[in-house]
Amino acid sequence: MRVYYSSAVLIIAWLAVLGCIQAVTLEVKEGNSTCIKAELSASFSVTYTTSSSTRTVQFPLPNSTTVDTASSSCGTEESSPWLVAVFGPGHALGLSFSTNGSLYSVANLTLQYNLSDTSTFPDANSSVVITVVSASVGISATLNTTYHCVSPSTFAVGGATVTFSDMRLEAYMPGNELSPTESICMADPTSSTAPPTTAGTTTTAAPAPTPPGTPERGTYFVNKGNGTQCLLAQMGLQLNFTYFSRSQNKTVQELLNLTPNLTTSSGSCEASSASLVLTQGQITTLNFTFTLNSTSKKYHLSGITLLADRADAIAPISASNSSLDYLRSTLGRSYMCNAEQTLAVVPSFSLNTFRLQVQPFQVTTDQFDTAEECQMDQDLMLIPIIVGAALAGLVLIVLIAYLIGRKRSHAGYQTI
Repeated sequence: MRVYYSSAVLIIAWLAVLGCIQAVTLEVKEGNSTCIKAELSASFSVTYTTSSSTRTVQFPLPNSTTVDTASSSCGTEESSPWLVAVFGPGHALGLSFSTNGSLYSVANLTLQYNLSDTSTFPDANSSVVITVVSASVGISATLNTTYHCVSPSTFAVGGATVTFSDMRLEAYMPGNELSPTESICMADPTSSTAPPTTAGTTTTAAPAPTPPGTPERGTYFVNKGNGTQCLLAQMGLQLNFTYFSRSQNKTVQELLNLTPNLTTSSGSCEASSASLVLTQGQITTLNFTFTLNSTSKKYHLSGITLLADRADAIAPISASNSSLDYLRSTLGRSYMCNAEQTLAVVPSFSLNTFRLQVQPFQVTTDQFDTAEECQMDQDLMLIPIIVGAALAGLVLIVLIAYLIGRKRSHAGYQTI
């Protein structure tokens, strides 16, 4: 008998999972020294196939989770630090780290799940172990500080999602305990990042800054391993974010244009996902994730991650959303929008795009395929048509009125 799950049942199940999530403490050691420590709660949502349909299950990271000492490492000059946590029959969660000398960040988030675990994946039509990886998930902090994020943060990893909550994490640790100095994530309320204020000091947000002008349009691409291009993009980008200013002791808003000749592009292309990573200097990284629905042959921008280091910010700026639905188009076509668009990511960060055209899948040459235009461009094209039609109608009305009036004036004369 085929079992159908209603959305209400799934929501109830998910709330039940969230209710039983417990925090775990994980440490990676080298001798007697700790180099990575994490205190966090996590939950997973995985979609898998059964013999008759697909099914989605949710389950938490259990408190019996342990660190895999064989796979975990403090890293070397040639290799990155790794925290690998194992739980259940063949499941694992991995975090690899990187640093640019002032910030450290999660470079890769890896999830491994074993479909032969029938208690977690009942009726799965396969018994294989699946490993999925997501890059640049938006978790970063200043060196020698603890990354702290109370708010739930969900990241897409292949066909699964990982949700962290109440997370305290530090890599490249100088001591064995988490630093008392914290880098607060942008998802948490701004007030939690603000230092105590003295009497009479306000913490209201500053007025919106004067826009820095229309950003220059840049050309970006991602190459496959054989050197051929697999993702094309042309666009002007403007970052709009808020952060707590150390010098002004209040929340400020900043608009920052991405400068193409100072920006490098990289990324990856897979069968159903593609990423474009834009890096401006050592202080700003912008990651776009595109997802393809192989059934509908439609793709869309599903995730944006921002990492930025501002000299006056009390903590690195980190924002991520992997549940977006922007720039939707059809496989084999590009998406184009000349009009200015605002892509809301999180309350403290949005992205403005100008003269945008992108094609993340099925790129066969170094040129875009036929474009599907955004609704705003279509509306802008309609305006002159409507105005032209209105003017033509007005001219026609005036002409008809003139002819009628002329005919009546001739009717007033009699032939003698």
